[in-house]
Amino acid sequence: MCEANAYIYQNGKEELYLESVDIMRPEQGKIYLRNLFGEQKIFEGEIKEISLLHHKIVLEKK
Repeated sequence: MCEANAYIYQNGKEELYLESVDIMRPEQGKIYLRNLFGEQKIFEGEIKEISLLHHKIVLEKK
């Protein structure tokens, strides 16, 4: 499987935001995420880092 977990970076720490992210796309200045279980979230911020090797997405508020 190629899904990744999404984390929010704040106060020097990474907090889990959404597990098993399957789809991630920009939408009107925000980031839409959906996981394998159909859970959807829209994050207001930007991508800080994506590690494909570690299956990890790090998001940061603007």
